[in-house]
Amino acid sequence: MSTDLHTRAFRGVVWSALNQVSVQGVQLVVGIVLARLLLPAEYGLVAMLTMFVGLSQSFVDSGFGAALIQKPNLDRTDISTVFYFNIFAALLLAGVLGMAAPAIAAFYDQPILTLLTRVLALNLIINAFGLVQANLLTRQIEFRGKTIVAAIAAVLGGTMGIAMALHGLGVWSLVAQSLLSNAVRTIGLWFVSDWRPGWTFSVPALKSMFAFGSRLLAAGTLFTVVDRMHSLIIGKLFSATELGLYSQARRLQEAPAKGFTGIISRVTFPAFSEVQDDGARLRQGVHKALTTAVFINFPLMIGLAACARPLVSLLLTDKWLPSVPYLQLLCAIGLSYPLHVINLNVLYAKGRSDIVLRLEIFKDALVLLGIAVSWPFGISGLICGQIVVSVICFFLNSHFAGKLIGYSFWNQIRDISPYLGVATVMGLLVYAPTLCPIEVAAPLLIIQVVAGAVVYFAACRLFRLSALTEIWRLFRKWILGPIPA
Repeated sequence: MSTDLHTRAFRGVVWSALNQVSVQGVQLVVGIVLARLLLPAEYGLVAMLTMFVGLSQSFVDSGFGAALIQKPNLDRTDISTVFYFNIFAALLLAGVLGMAAPAIAAFYDQPILTLLTRVLALNLIINAFGLVQANLLTRQIEFRGKTIVAAIAAVLGGTMGIAMALHGLGVWSLVAQSLLSNAVRTIGLWFVSDWRPGWTFSVPALKSMFAFGSRLLAAGTLFTVVDRMHSLIIGKLFSATELGLYSQARRLQEAPAKGFTGIISRVTFPAFSEVQDDGARLRQGVHKALTTAVFINFPLMIGLAACARPLVSLLLTDKWLPSVPYLQLLCAIGLSYPLHVINLNVLYAKGRSDIVLRLEIFKDALVLLGIAVSWPFGISGLICGQIVVSVICFFLNSHFAGKLIGYSFWNQIRDISPYLGVATVMGLLVYAPTLCPIEVAAPLLIIQVVAGAVVYFAACRLFRLSALTEIWRLFRKWILGPIPA
C-alpha cells in the first residue's frame, strides 16, 4: 500500500478505535446500570423486535451505502439521489412496520409489542437522514467527526435511558435510549459533514448504483433474517427471560467483537477499494489487516470467555449469571468476525457483489440447517450450531476472496495460527484462577486481566509475531513522525 494510503488507513483505525472505545465505553457503563435496574424479561421484549427492525433498516440502505464508498467516479447527483431514496424507503418501511405491529405482538403473545414496534420504527426515519453523511465520511477514511458525534449521542441517549429506568419506566427506558441516541447522532453528522443534498434525483444514477447495491441488499437482507433467527426462535419457543439472558450474553460478546470488527471493516473497505486494481498491494494489505485483526481479537474473545463468570457477577449482578455459559460459547463465534469481514471486503472492493450474494444464500441455508438440527438441544445447542456454521463460512469467504488476490484459505490459516496458539495458552492460564476458592469477583477479575495481558504480550514478543512490531512502528510514526532509518 502507498505511504499516504497506509498512513490514512492507520489514522482511520486509530480514530475508529477511539470511536468504538468511547462509544462502547459509554454504552457499557449505561448497559451495566440498566441491567442492574431492569429485568432480563424487559431486555427480551426489545430483543424480540431486532429482526424486524434490522430487516427494515437493510431495505432503507438497500446497498447504496456500500455503492457510495465503492463507486470510483462519484458525483453530487449520485449522492443526492441516494439521500432521497433513503428517506422515501424509511417512510415506507416505518409505515409497513406500524401496520404489522399487531401481527408481531400476536406471534410472540406479547400485547405490549404493538406499541413498542411502532415507536421503534421511528428509528428508521431518524437514521435515514444521516446515512449518506456517514458513508461519505467512511469513503474519505475520516472518522474524527464521527467519533465525537457518536460519543455525544451515546452519553445523551444513555442518560435518558437511566433516568427513565430510575423512574420505573422499564422497557421504555431502552426505547428512549435508542431513539435519542440515533437522533443526536444524525443531527451531529450534519454538522461534521460539509455535504448537503441538492435538488436533483436521477433514475439512471439510481439504477447504476443499484446494479452493485442490489446484490448487497439481497445479501444483507438474508443475513439480517438468518442472523436474528436465533432470537426469534428463542423468543417463540422459550420465555422472554431466557431471550433476555441470551441477548445480554450476545451484547457482552458483540460489544468488543463486533466493535473491533467494525473498526476493521470501516477502514479496510475504502482502503482496499483504492488499490482494487493492484493485486500485490491489495494482497499485502489483506495480510496486514488479517494479522493485525487476530492479534487483537483472539486474546479479546478467549480472555472474555475465561473471565466471563466474575465479569458478569461484578458488572451485572448474580441475577445474570445464567447467561455465562451462553457468553462463553458466543466468544467462540466472535473469534471469526474480523476474518469474515476482511475477506468479504476484498469481494466488495473488487466489485464482486454477485459472489457475496451467492455466498450469503449458501451460508444462510447452512444456518437454517444448523437451527433445525440444534434447537432441540436448547439455547446452548443453538449456539454450538452457530459455531460450526461460522467455521464453514470462514472457509468459504477466504476461498473465494483468496482466488481473486492469490491469498488462499491455507495461506490465511498459516498466518493466523501463531496468534491463535498464543491466545489459547493465555486463555488457559487466565481461566486457572477461577478454580481457586476466590469468592469475591473483583480481585479474581483483576488477577485474570493482569496475568492475561502480561502472558500474551510476553509470548508475542518471545515468538516475534509481526503484528506486534507493525502496530508499534505505526503508532510511533503516527505520534512522533517518521522514524529515522
